[in-house]
Amino acid sequence: MVENRWRDDEAQRLVDAAGADPADQALALRVYTSRLIGGDPDLVMHGGGNTSCKVTRRDLLGDEIRVLHVKGSGWDLGSIEAPGLPGVRLDPLLRLRPLDRLSDEDMVNQLRCNLLDSSSPNPSVETLLHAFLPHAFIDHSHATAMLALANVPEVEAIVRDLFGDTVAIVPYIMPGFGLSKAAAEVFEAKPDVTGMLLVNHGHFTFGDTARVSYDRMIDQVNVVEAFLAERATPRVAARAIEPPKPERLFPALRGALAKHRDRDAAMPVFDLRSAEHLTAFLARDDMTDLSTRGVATPDHVIRTKAPPLVLQGAAADGDCDALDRAVAAWADAYRAYFERNAPKTAEPKTMLDPTPGLAWVPGLGIFGIGSNAKAARVAADLGDQQIRVIEQAESIGAFRPIKEFDLFETEYWSLEQAKLGKGKPPALNGRVALISGGAGAIGRATAEAVKAKGADVFLVDADQASLDAALAALGRDAGGAVLDLTDRDAGDEAVAACTRRFGGVDILVSNAGAAWGGAMVDLDDDTLRTSFELNFFAHQHMAQAAAKVMRTQGRGGVLLFNVSKQAINPGKNFGAYGLPKAATFFLVRQYALELGGDGIRVNGVNADRIRSGLLTDAMIAERAEARGVDTQRYMEGNLLGREVEARHVANAFVDLALAERTTAHVMTVDGGNVEAALR
Repeated sequence: MVENRWRDDEAQRLVDAAGADPADQALALRVYTSRLIGGDPDLVMHGGGNTSCKVTRRDLLGDEIRVLHVKGSGWDLGSIEAPGLPGVRLDPLLRLRPLDRLSDEDMVNQLRCNLLDSSSPNPSVETLLHAFLPHAFIDHSHATAMLALANVPEVEAIVRDLFGDTVAIVPYIMPGFGLSKAAAEVFEAKPDVTGMLLVNHGHFTFGDTARVSYDRMIDQVNVVEAFLAERATPRVAARAIEPPKPERLFPALRGALAKHRDRDAAMPVFDLRSAEHLTAFLARDDMTDLSTRGVATPDHVIRTKAPPLVLQGAAADGDCDALDRAVAAWADAYRAYFERNAPKTAEPKTMLDPTPGLAWVPGLGIFGIGSNAKAARVAADLGDQQIRVIEQAESIGAFRPIKEFDLFETEYWSLEQAKLGKGKPPALNGRVALISGGAGAIGRATAEAVKAKGADVFLVDADQASLDAALAALGRDAGGAVLDLTDRDAGDEAVAACTRRFGGVDILVSNAGAAWGGAMVDLDDDTLRTSFELNFFAHQHMAQAAAKVMRTQGRGGVLLFNVSKQAINPGKNFGAYGLPKAATFFLVRQYALELGGDGIRVNGVNADRIRSGLLTDAMIAERAEARGVDTQRYMEGNLLGREVEARHVANAFVDLALAERTTAHVMTVDGGNVEAALR
């Protein structure tokens, strides 16, 4: 059951903070209940749904005008603020209703022309539906239970049994002017209803106050929840399935999908979900048939496409040939779908990328497929909801969503087509960067730098607390693992963990290291061997594992090593650190020589005197004393006379990641140290 999360004290606090203007108070409550709805994934998913309120304000001339505040494009209900509900003059919108038709482009133009603030985001495409209904507050959601009900053929009979005359049915019409008029006509025929169920689409409630509309939504959803719980019965026997291994499947699938994308397009990123209810659903005997039925609501198809890519047998085990055939078959079917439906539309369409947005793998789970981690996460969330909708709909009848052409119209909506080619993605969009020593100064700075260029990041570090802090700063789509890289299998484990999280690896920044000092004549073997384990063998093992994944993906990649000035310009009593770094310097050249044919570029950075966990204040003091200078002079002891910071090293890694025709190169980042110059 869905919890009613309205709290009188919180609502009153927001009203008091809004000031004395009744319009601002209403908007504050509109924000409050919008967040309550958006914060519950069983009510809305990723920007789906919209809310509104009608108020009276005065314009710059002092004239009283009626205003509709409605959710704006790009805002998420779960975190919406007042600017996310732009104000639109209501009366000009009501004058549009007698029109016989209104194109989406003209509708959007009319909405923008009537904004109170021209800098506001575009109002929702369902703004006119909110405008044509008379209520002060209107809520539109996509609750899982309501979608299950909206997608069964018996929907009208069930709604009548559950709600009598209090909930009206609106037949499926694509969002826009036509749906807005139809919904208003349905309401006017039954003006006492407190809600509407839009077939194959979603759920509306309304009221004179924010609380009334919100309460009605929760109450109506819970009536359907109780009905589904009472009627739900297991209907299909389950099969026992051996779980596939994502670390083997994902890189091969990324490679197979990439073959159907432009050479310069981003590699796909994955987001895996393996919850018990998902694996149980995928074990159903009718799973393959259900995969072909369609989506729970038209909004889903924009993020997930349809149907999902179903992988079984050799393809699920990561066999490259089997995956190539499965992906090619999906792409061929998608092209045929486009060719069947595109001629039926009023204007020409440009075919989208013929690769899926969602995959079902019996024994493993589902995973979203996107151009970056966020897009993959959204697709996975919608895919999870889709399965719950299908299962619930099947328990009370049969899951029967919109027909193919209706689906096509939404996927190839003119408003969506207009976005094609308008925004250039960041330079590293679709690239997965694995960074060792990721919670340290250089690792964290590098993570922030590659993320700013669009990469998705996976951090490996030995310290849990530091890793948690770094991941929190990077945001919810970052991944990480705690590993001791001196363990022989840690490189394989790090790459496998990154692959399970995102689907593969495109950029390795092998950065982890630590410094040991002491004169060579006094140095014990254990100290030297320990230094070699972290400062050389850890780099070798990470590179080995990452290179194998990159080869499987077949789209090249980048190996980047944090080498050090010590590799060519040793410091006194610092041999335990410099010797393995010299070996790592050679490792860069060796890997570049051996991997060039695979399109894998290999480069390094020679940095010097970077404040970090490696070069601590105590070590800075020690090295300064060894050179007979104070600490400031030591840190600025270069040709530029400026201290080199972690962010400068991070920028060098980014530059090398983007240098498409550069390999076997080591970039010096030391402010100018002639003794450490490579040539």
